[in-house]
Amino acid sequence: MKGWWLVISLLVISLGCISQGDLAYASVEDLLYEKGQITKEEWVKLKAEHEKEEAIVQERSAIKRWFDKISIRGYVQTRYTYLPGDKSIRSEYDNTIRDNTGFAFRRVRLIFSGDVTDWLSFYIQPEFAGLVPGTTGDQSNNFVQLRDAYADIFIPVPFLFFDEKDLRIRVGQSKVPFGFENLQSSQQRLAFDRSDGINSAANGERDLGIFIYYTPNETRKLFRRLIDLGLKGSGDYGLLGVGVYTGQTLNVTERNDNKHIVLHATYPMELPYGQIIQFGVDAYRGTFNVGTTAPLTNGGPAIIRENNGNILDERVGVHFVLYPQPIGFQAEWNWGNGPQLNGSQTRVEEGNVQGGYVQGMYKWDVKQPWLTSVIPYVRYQEYSGGKKHRTNAPFNVVREWEVGAEWEFGKVLELTIAYARSRRTDTQTAPYNIHEGDVVRTQLQWNF
Repeated sequence: MKGWWLVISLLVISLGCISQGDLAYASVEDLLYEKGQITKEEWVKLKAEHEKEEAIVQERSAIKRWFDKISIRGYVQTRYTYLPGDKSIRSEYDNTIRDNTGFAFRRVRLIFSGDVTDWLSFYIQPEFAGLVPGTTGDQSNNFVQLRDAYADIFIPVPFLFFDEKDLRIRVGQSKVPFGFENLQSSQQRLAFDRSDGINSAANGERDLGIFIYYTPNETRKLFRRLIDLGLKGSGDYGLLGVGVYTGQTLNVTERNDNKHIVLHATYPMELPYGQIIQFGVDAYRGTFNVGTTAPLTNGGPAIIRENNGNILDERVGVHFVLYPQPIGFQAEWNWGNGPQLNGSQTRVEEGNVQGGYVQGMYKWDVKQPWLTSVIPYVRYQEYSGGKKHRTNAPFNVVREWEVGAEWEFGKVLELTIAYARSRRTDTQTAPYNIHEGDVVRTQLQWNF
């Protein structure tokens, strides 16, 4: 036992000597000079060398290492769905809406992001849950796919009438800036799924292209504050945005030489009494290729494609948000033209599309150690038009009411329960029948 005490004592003494090493070294040169052992010139030279060594050490400690520059975060959503009525109802946005279902992962995502320099940042987000591409809603599987992979290049100096970093260029696969809800993260959104009317413009919300965003510094702060306060903001996609992208939707190879062009304009403003509102308008235009069509029945006639499947795809939309402080309101609508299967189900051609949603909500801040807030909401959505990303671009009809509430347990855990009365087309299985029924869903989300 005495031997152990001796070892510990020696270690403590050694650590003390090491911590005093720099101080001792710094005082030796002064002591030598005071005793006349070295000249003033030698003392100045030793001092300068010592200060240079200290500067190098401090510079090395200030250099950020790779793990200081990269942030890793994410979230998981698991759902349970109950169909008390017609079990043949289907939704392409939630594979738990079907017969013989149970618990399922809706989203399992990791987000890697960071600042490479003061003017270059990156963002990569893979998905580890969902439906295998090409399968129907009755074949649920988890798989890995790429959601986001882009770089933001900021203009680091004032440019024309723009201040430093007001402009940024985004290159890669990212969200198409069309609408409000499409840009809002699923981690932040109140309702279970995005509306058919808005999301049908860009399935998966993302595409591959190049986008330019303009956001003044004060507006960037406001976008950030909306997220930090839990007000269900959309994030920073600019006051103004313009982009060129493939137009074939998420993770789909380009099928023609045409590119889509999108214009995005939104304006958040804080009223004198503290309420925050946001309103805007969006538009896009391009030529979408519907790909290969398939007969509706085995051995049935082939579906004809207008213009070899290259069909005009254009829309304009408007949005308005009154952030819940505590009462909130959110609405979007869009109109346009796009590919769709005709009424006789013999030809895919250009047709009219229109749809959107309105949503009311109330944010009750509980401010308890275990419960942060409760947000009840009611939502109505409708859509009529083709689903361009589905085989044969089937004509889709949606009329749906949803009532629910979200409980937030701090910033790490959320529980949402909702009931929906839904009438919608099964766009996954020919002959694309319309079903109507009740849907009860529960979702638990944890953030990390």
